[in-house]
Amino acid sequence: MKRINLCLKRIIDIIGSLVGLVILSPVFLVIALFIKMDSPGPVFFVQDRLGLRGRTFRIIKFRTMVVNAENIGDGLRVKSERDPRITKVGRILRATSLDELPQLINVLKGDMSLVGPRPPATYHPYDGYAKYPEWAKKRFEMRPGITGLAQVRLRNSAPWTERIEMDVKYVEQYHIAKDFWILFWTIRRVFTKENIYA
Repeated sequence: MKRINLCLKRIIDIIGSLVGLVILSPVFLVIALFIKMDSPGPVFFVQDRLGLRGRTFRIIKFRTMVVNAENIGDGLRVKSERDPRITKVGRILRATSLDELPQLINVLKGDMSLVGPRPPATYHPYDGYAKYPEWAKKRFEMRPGITGLAQVRLRNSAPWTERIEMDVKYVEQYHIAKDFWILFWTIRRVFTKENIYA
C-alpha cells in the first residue's frame, strides 16, 4: 500500500509542478522584476541542501536577503522580519511564502516533492548526513518537500529536534491523504504570519 501511495505521490508531484509552473509563470516574472529593482544581485538564491537518502541537491528560491547574507550578522538564523539583511521585497515574499515557488522546478526534476520534510542545509543542524542520529535519518527516506507536516504545525517556532521528530512521524505514518491535508493547511498558512521567524 505504501508503494502505491508513493507512486501516486510522484505522479501528483509531476502534474502539480508542471501546472504550477505554467500558471504561475507571469507571477515569477513580476517577482523577478521587483527583486532586481529592489536590490543588486541575482533573482534566485541557490543553496546545497540534503535530500532523499542524504544526497545533496541545489535548492532554488527567490532571493529575499542581501547577497552573501549567510556570512553577515546572525548567519543562517533570521530572528525577525526586522533583520536588516532582508530586502523590502524579500520581507513580502517571506511573509507570503512566495519565495518558495521556484522549488516547483526542484519538484519537477525529482529533487523534491510538493509535500515532505523540509530539506536542511548540508551543514545545519548537523554537519552532513553522516552526523545525524540514526533515528533522525529516517526523515531522509522520502523526498524533501516545499511544505510539510512540521511546516504547518510548527513553522519556524520550534527547535530543529522537534521539527525532525515531526518529520519522522510523517514518514512513518505516510498516506497520500495526509499530503492533501498538509497542502490545504499550507494555503491557509500563507495568509497568516505566525511562526515565520524563530
